[in-house]
Amino acid sequence: MNFEHNRIGVKLILLSILLPAGSTIADEADDSSSARLFQAQDIFELEYASDPQISSDGRRIVYVRNRMDIMSDSSRANLWTINANGSGHRPLLSSRDSYSSPRFSPGGERLLYLSGAEGSSQLYMRWMDSGQTALLSNLTASPGSLSWSPDGKWIAFTMDVPASKEPLAAAPAKPENAKWAAPVKVIDQLVYRVDGRGYLKTSFTHIFVLPAEGGSPRQLTSGDFNHDGPLSWTADAEHIVFSANRLEDWEYHPSESELYTINVKDSTLKQLTTRKGPDSGPTVSPNGQYIAYTGFDDREQGYQLTKLYLMDLKKNTVRNLSVDFDRSVQNPQWSGNNRLLFQYDDRGVRKLASTNLSGNISTIAENVGGTYLGRPYTSGSYSVADNGSVAYTMTSPHHPADVAVARNKKSRKITALNDDIFGHKQLAEIEELTWSSSFDEREIQGWIARPPGFDPAKKYPLILEIHGGPFAAYGPNFSVEVQRYAAEGYVVLYANPRGSTSYGEEFGNLIHHDYPGNDYDDLMSGVDAILKSGYIDENNIFVTGGSGGGVLTAWTVGKTDRFNAAVVAKPVINQTSFALTADYVNYFYKYWFASYPWEDPDEYWRRSPLSLVGNVSTPTMLLTGEADLRTPISESEQFYVALKLRRIDTILLRVPGSSHGIASRPSNQIAKIDNILAWFKRYRTDMDKEEMEE
Repeated sequence: MNFEHNRIGVKLILLSILLPAGSTIADEADDSSSARLFQAQDIFELEYASDPQISSDGRRIVYVRNRMDIMSDSSRANLWTINANGSGHRPLLSSRDSYSSPRFSPGGERLLYLSGAEGSSQLYMRWMDSGQTALLSNLTASPGSLSWSPDGKWIAFTMDVPASKEPLAAAPAKPENAKWAAPVKVIDQLVYRVDGRGYLKTSFTHIFVLPAEGGSPRQLTSGDFNHDGPLSWTADAEHIVFSANRLEDWEYHPSESELYTINVKDSTLKQLTTRKGPDSGPTVSPNGQYIAYTGFDDREQGYQLTKLYLMDLKKNTVRNLSVDFDRSVQNPQWSGNNRLLFQYDDRGVRKLASTNLSGNISTIAENVGGTYLGRPYTSGSYSVADNGSVAYTMTSPHHPADVAVARNKKSRKITALNDDIFGHKQLAEIEELTWSSSFDEREIQGWIARPPGFDPAKKYPLILEIHGGPFAAYGPNFSVEVQRYAAEGYVVLYANPRGSTSYGEEFGNLIHHDYPGNDYDDLMSGVDAILKSGYIDENNIFVTGGSGGGVLTAWTVGKTDRFNAAVVAKPVINQTSFALTADYVNYFYKYWFASYPWEDPDEYWRRSPLSLVGNVSTPTMLLTGEADLRTPISESEQFYVALKLRRIDTILLRVPGSSHGIASRPSNQIAKIDNILAWFKRYRTDMDKEEMEE
């Protein structure tokens, strides 16, 4: 169809311009026929649980209850408490201030947490019996990685400390009341800006301790190095175990780290590991004999399995507890002295597992997640009590994270934070499916979301939604975007093509030094498979994806014209410019390519969607945050201009102030979805003129 009258020239438009008439929040709210569908304004009503912390006796849980604030267009985090049996659900700290990082003292009688109530993030204490609270700190930067000493007397945390730096050239004295330009900024770091943080000040993360009764924090580590959490105390409360990269040229080794201990009294450091590769996430057993941690031998592959290791401090030995476990291990925690818990992703589902000290692994809970609302990525967290009870975030395709409790491999969801919304809404049903890739017959897993009121005798338009990463995974998790697309009458297909995590190391590395590549074939085979169902209108199929999914979407429209329209969100278009302008310039060239861009320009160009722009005929919208430093907006601008020069229908949507997480604010999430839907609506052939103008 010809939509020449809708073209907007080269003007860059803002997100609100494409909103179709009849799709505003107010209009949707007044439409009784759609009241039972998941609508744009419902996004502001969503809540989800995060960071559930269970007391040492397993009886009580404190968690962060997150909800959206429509007036400030942001999320607000309060602390709520609930008993492990599901009773006593009530607010603990609830106001317009935000609270986070609750951590029970070893005996459970006190709760440490963070709050910005005083204008900056500070440490607070709450006495659980009386409800009294006290401000413990007056810190100059936000603390992180909070950790109680086993005796309850000390709190360890990390905090950024500015580095002293002499100016390159001293400026002359400025006359009083003179209005000079801002001073120049001298950059000498390899990584000098980070997405979401902007241009970095020269600072380093150090470890501090603070008396649990309050007082002055004391810095333990020193030097121009970053010292990372989590922080784990030894049983005698005399040392803290942590990870750090203290190589002289640490900036050039982004995946390197070793385990260290530091003496709390005299700051004496001792290095515990020495291999090439990351050693991180240390946790000391209650009896002090073992340190469990995660890591791998770095082979500079795009995807490498993180293994679980056990260091025996008495025997001075290290064993790999997950040597035959073909999944990455995350977040190990002790349950007594002889059992470890950890998270892992398996075929798109995050699970909790348990292992003894011999490496006998068994799964104890599934469907962990729901803390990432936009798209159906794996996510979630947990904590464990002394009696083995586990509190964790549980999700499903029909709700974000609730609090759940697991004990003896039996799980129970104990909150229902969104029943007030979804109790009277019709949501899309999610169904798993698999198919064979046309490239090598390899099995590929995906999911389809069918619109509420689905009728298999009818024909529906299709959206293929592609995940980012590229080393990441979608799964049967709640997703605002999937549910909104389905509510507007689309069948949504999302999948884990080769290169996705949660299918083992071999599957993940099928795109090593070859991305984008045959993952495209996996996705097209999925579209072919769903077309055979008979209920898809093959004349109305669309494609979108963000970040790594944006790369594959741009690659797709350069390979095929089968889609009516495409939305390419926050993509990489030119691999050379990306490798030299993205935030982590020390990582991408080293792990995603075999050489520097100037050493093998042909390979960088071969893997750039820009190389295929001469083939594109699909109407394509570009969508990127103006402050994106992960996939800078210059990437989208290159593709936009190239398409314009070729007179392909295209527009560029710039999200003001947004970093790589375009949808970090609720209104941006709504605008992203509604503008994607509006773009697709322009190119649908199954709607009459009146429907198109609504």
